[in-house]
Amino acid sequence: MQISNEVYQQYKPLLFSIGYRMLGSVVEAEDLVQETFLKVYQVEEDKIENVKAYLCKMMTNRCIDSLRSSRYKREEYVGPWNPEPLLLEKAHGLDPSEVVLQKESLSIAYLRMMEHLAPDERAALLLREVFEFSYSEIANVLEKKEENCRKILSRAKQKVTGIECESLNYENNKSIINRFIQAFEQQHMNILLELLSENVTLYSDGGGKVRAAIRPIHSLPNVLAFLYGIAKKTSPDYYFEIKNVNGQPAMINYMNSKLHSVISFYIKSDKIDEFYITMNPDKLRLQLVDDFFSPTTEN
Repeated sequence: MQISNEVYQQYKPLLFSIGYRMLGSVVEAEDLVQETFLKVYQVEEDKIENVKAYLCKMMTNRCIDSLRSSRYKREEYVGPWNPEPLLLEKAHGLDPSEVVLQKESLSIAYLRMMEHLAPDERAALLLREVFEFSYSEIANVLEKKEENCRKILSRAKQKVTGIECESLNYENNKSIINRFIQAFEQQHMNILLELLSENVTLYSDGGGKVRAAIRPIHSLPNVLAFLYGIAKKTSPDYYFEIKNVNGQPAMINYMNSKLHSVISFYIKSDKIDEFYITMNPDKLRLQLVDDFFSPTTEN
């Protein structure tokens, strides 16, 4: 089938949205988008009744195959695994809140949670809850009966109910993060106690390529001790910026004249409940992805 540039530009954002949410990787999602379009070129046009449905089915199943084949890689990954941060600030010149469709399915916390789902559960949840596919459409994509798809979705929802508490108010969360940074720098413990959950957890992702904690760090005292330990080792040229990462404010940290890490936050009830520090250099490209996340992603 011949794919026009118009069709390519129309559906590329949607396919990338599916791929990134399924895999948590910009690189893998981009690769599978290209593979999907290349495959469609080889299909006879009369065999495709609905281009959008056909592309979504191909992309989703490629993601499922990738997840099944790479599961062992996750198991061998050194330390906690965080999704690849996605920089969205100033994309298309729009306000961050206008750029991303269904932000609750894009946060680092949500994408980490997706790791607890089987590939078909992940696909069913995203297609139904994020992209608003009908059960018949999901059944077609997964090549299962509608009744089975309903059961798969039900199981997935039971596993991810806790994430619904996440606050997605961008400006409010930014204010909380700025207050935390100021209190942290000035060591105002009373304010830190106010801003951090007692059971706060920190996930440090170095992928075995840079020094990082190889296990999650739990409890407020331990998390603060770890963060102050990092702060003592910063170089004189250290600085940070607050940017829109995955639809939420995050710290972009620079040290020794290069990007060092990204710190994202999971905030609920106006308290920081989780930190996600991503230092794996393979995940720190942080290019703007305005070519992918645009208003055309709407289903």
